[in-house]
Amino acid sequence: MDAWFHNENPYPFVPQEVLDATDSVRASLPNRYCDPRIAADLFEETLDEFLLCDDQGMNVVAIEHHAGINSLFGANPLILGILARQTRNVRILSLGTLITVRTDPVRVAEEYATADVISRGRLEIGFVKSGGSEMASGNANPIGIVDRFWEAIDLILKTLAHRDGPFSWEGKYFTHRHVNIWPGPWQQPHPPLWAATGDPTTSAELGRRGIVNVMVFRTVEETARAWGAYRKARADAGLPAPGPDRFGHTAFVYTGDTDEEGVRVGSKLLWFLNTALRSAPQYSKFLPGAVPAALAPALYTTKPRPGVPAAARPAAGLIGITAEQAMAKGLMFAGNPDRVYRQILEHRERVGPFEHLVLASRSGFMTHGEATKGLKLFAKEVLPRLREL
Repeated sequence: MDAWFHNENPYPFVPQEVLDATDSVRASLPNRYCDPRIAADLFEETLDEFLLCDDQGMNVVAIEHHAGINSLFGANPLILGILARQTRNVRILSLGTLITVRTDPVRVAEEYATADVISRGRLEIGFVKSGGSEMASGNANPIGIVDRFWEAIDLILKTLAHRDGPFSWEGKYFTHRHVNIWPGPWQQPHPPLWAATGDPTTSAELGRRGIVNVMVFRTVEETARAWGAYRKARADAGLPAPGPDRFGHTAFVYTGDTDEEGVRVGSKLLWFLNTALRSAPQYSKFLPGAVPAALAPALYTTKPRPGVPAAARPAAGLIGITAEQAMAKGLMFAGNPDRVYRQILEHRERVGPFEHLVLASRSGFMTHGEATKGLKLFAKEVLPRLREL
């Protein structure tokens, strides 16, 4: 099993009375509450943690979100370029440029190819459909997001893999008369591909394409549905059964010297779910196209009717979660090294084998010192045992 360090680089220093008064901590909150001096310190600490991972042999993740306290990594390509140049050994996963928000997939491919060359072939590409607040802040149309997602991927892959001079693209959402990027990627025909989704329909298409399906803060049941759809789609298409290297799981992880320390410090990670995910209805359930038509009537009910599933973002149900609840659901692994290792094994038994563990290991008011201590202890005491699985 591989481990990937994931840091959203959130901004937790907005006064609580301001957070309580705003309808959404994402997209709507004025950026006057973000002190650039504090932001600079957070960037420095986060980048130092990425470099520590390079020393410890733990892969890293360059995330992307926009216009909110949950993440300062809106300019993902800049972070990706820094990691490509400053790290030397580990794999770098861009999870990822929000391709349904970006208007030019060819430019995205160009950024990926450049980072792959600078890193000398250590890049992995992750695709994300985007959240509602990203749709608003990116001035993107949420209608047709799924079709736009797949067409953007197809155009990016052709741009990365094409070697024989200019080609043209005439699609439903994107038109390019002259595509011929320099340089192409280091890895041929393109870097490995990931996508973050728990939607069974999307997971099924990932299965047909052989793309790694990483789950981000999803329950055992949601994971089982998505990965089951992935396996079934491959079987129905007559393709080989996927190995554990096609699946990844994201969880909050903190390793302490004792169980008490691990859970106490690790609980600070839950700030991300309990504070930084709050989103106004116009960015979530009322966003046009965000919910399948069959579920639309449930948007306007306070209590779902029998037999009608609730129409809400999966993350919405995690707001207010406790450390004990998060650990029971496999959303957090915390404690001393032995306990963290056992929790990971137990979750793996519940959802099936997966090779990629993405560690959300810095959030909220966790200090830089606490984060680096947890990373070092995990890398020394837990990671070698996971690699033997």
